[in-house]
Amino acid sequence: KGDLGGAAGWVLGMIFAGFLTPAGLQGLAIKQDEGKLGKSPVIVGPTLDGGQFDLAEKKGKVVLIDFWATWCVPCQKSLTNMMDVEEDWKKNYNCEIVAVSIDDAQNTAKVKTTVTGKGWDYLVLLDPNQQTKQSLNFQNIAFSIVVDGKGNIIFTHQGYVDGDENLLEEEIKK
Repeated sequence: KGDLGGAAGWVLGMIFAGFLTPAGLQGLAIKQDEGKLGKSPVIVGPTLDGGQFDLAEKKGKVVLIDFWATWCVPCQKSLTNMMDVEEDWKKNYNCEIVAVSIDDAQNTAKVKTTVTGKGWDYLVLLDPNQQTKQSLNFQNIAFSIVVDGKGNIIFTHQGYVDGDENLLEEEIKK
């Protein structure tokens, strides 16, 4: 048969694709469960502070994943404005905001400077090769996905204008 399905096939695929190396993860890795519309992808990878993130560990929680870059003014405005609602979302909806930087590896220092300068206390992930962006098949940032407590993508949103956090909140509280 030659089919290495499941986790073994995924790991081998990730190694051949260059996402996993003997040195570890090279940015975020993502795998969409085929045939399960709305099922959240598996997202694992490095955080800005040197840790590791695994979306699967957030089961039972609503997670807003917001893709951004240091050069994207609307992205920065979005994440800055969401700071005003973050605590309420945690308390009222058990929601965590995760910011995914798609800046390349050369700009990682700018990511840290931007996050510190803006005072964002979100968990920040690094996707320097834009593998997650490509796997989710979106073209432009700002881009957000809302993942429910069961691991399903329940909403996606492209772009940002003032007040979009209210639209996101409507979807988060469903």
